[in-house]
Amino acid sequence: MIDKIYFPEPIPINPGQKPAQPRTPKPGEKKGDFARILDGKLPTQGVKFSSHAQERLRARGISLSENDLRKLEGAVDSVAQKGGRESLIMMGDAALVVSVTNRTVITAMDRASMQGNVFTNIDSAVVF
Repeated sequence: MIDKIYFPEPIPINPGQKPAQPRTPKPGEKKGDFARILDGKLPTQGVKFSSHAQERLRARGISLSENDLRKLEGAVDSVAQKGGRESLIMMGDAALVVSVTNRTVITAMDRASMQGNVFTNIDSAVVF
């Protein structure tokens, strides 16, 4: 019975292939630029509304135009590029709490519902 097999050196998976080396940044390029550039090249994704948010929009009489939705998508894109994860987006008389990573509106409230409320678990805010 063999208890252990001893290999004096690591076994190469692809003989002759060098291990991957980190890429040297170009002059003036900062660490993390790749992610920013990649995000800029990807098509903009839409924003979804959770069932809870849809219910709140309906109950509070909040309607969003096509222009509002474009602004909302732009705001979510901006927050995502800056590393935000959960954001409060103020649009006129509406406040939307958005999961930026999921691109999903979590809840919505009108100006009357905002009075006296404390917004928690957000790391960013956009007002327009």
